[in-house]
Amino acid sequence: MINKPKGTYDLIGLDSKLYQYICNTIDNYMVNYHYDFIRTPVFEATELFHRTVGDNTDIVTKETYDFIDRGERKITLRPEGTAGVVRSVIENKLYGNRNDALKYYYIGTMYRYERPQAGRYRELTQFGVEVFNSSSIIIDAEVISMGYNILKDLGIDNFTVKINCLGDSLSRNNYIKALKDYLKPHINELCEDCQKRYETNPLRILDCKIDKDSLILKNIPNITLYLSKDSLEKFNKLKELLTLLDIDYEIDNKLVRGLDYYDDVVWEYTTDSENLALGGGGRYNNLVSNLGGPNLPAIGFGMGIDRIILELKKILPQENNIIGNIDVYIMCVSLEEKMHGVKIAQDLRLNNIITEINNNDLSLKAQFKIADILKAKLLLILNNDDLAKGLINVKDNVTKEEIKIDEKEIVDYILGNL
Repeated sequence: MINKPKGTYDLIGLDSKLYQYICNTIDNYMVNYHYDFIRTPVFEATELFHRTVGDNTDIVTKETYDFIDRGERKITLRPEGTAGVVRSVIENKLYGNRNDALKYYYIGTMYRYERPQAGRYRELTQFGVEVFNSSSIIIDAEVISMGYNILKDLGIDNFTVKINCLGDSLSRNNYIKALKDYLKPHINELCEDCQKRYETNPLRILDCKIDKDSLILKNIPNITLYLSKDSLEKFNKLKELLTLLDIDYEIDNKLVRGLDYYDDVVWEYTTDSENLALGGGGRYNNLVSNLGGPNLPAIGFGMGIDRIILELKKILPQENNIIGNIDVYIMCVSLEEKMHGVKIAQDLRLNNIITEINNNDLSLKAQFKIADILKAKLLLILNNDDLAKGLINVKDNVTKEEIKIDEKEIVDYILGNL
């Protein structure tokens, strides 16, 4: 027997229903927020991720799926979504002569060679948004609040928005110097990865999972104290906007995110109980120009749909409509009943009524069981005698009341009683 690769899973049953529910919710939000859908290739040139995500990040050094294709090209399965979108914006000149914000969103699979655990897979699905050509805090607040509102709308309440500001280049350089001065006497007490990061990317030490509870990192200099006047004023205004939008947030001065391209504001949506990041993002104002494009400021975030599914399974009642309940189950046994049933089923489905019909040779007793499993609200119990009179027996599967309805009026009746 051939099994699925380690770190992957089949999207079936309840998980598949939740996945569709999440994607539908996202799509609806994107229409209201006026974001365009974008899809980029699952694999890209390896260089793209080295230049965007960063040569010294854990993702690039430890987790990417790299290979040489038959044309001797270095290819990498995408570990995140932003790099491909930025490449597409530059390659297709999507900015054109526009002077307004360019807004995109994506839903797709990513690949990281990680140690599999709950909510962390080697093949993962992310939803993300990317906005280009605006450095306004209005866009910052819009993007941060959008992710917050989507999670709330999905029914997830037990999370907090953690935000931080890395500042402009001058602010970061000043902070990195202070950080290295502080860490220098203690560097041998930190993990091997942090010792390497001290030379390559000191900010990533703040994100260390091994030493996060050590006194060394707990007493680390506060990055806010090194922000320039402009960066601090902008950050304070952003906090005012988030408060105005009723976004619950907290400041996390150690939050830096795990990708090298972030600057200025960064944030995460983190569960209150397990401190698990459902997603996060930040500004990357220099990334487009660093890849050879124009000077376009940009901001975006990504969310792990796999992790959101885990959260929803903890909190949603099994009888919730999103997990597969149906409106109508059509019960039929004889061939004539089934012929009628197929036509009725189509009429109902074309009127947005979720309908299922007996499509096997099941007895009425077995069909009643199936209807209960599917939590059908109404049952249409077809029999030849009623059909000859143009009637359909309708049973409310909750109250158990029954009524005979003219077949020509069945759609209007059901629409009025759901």
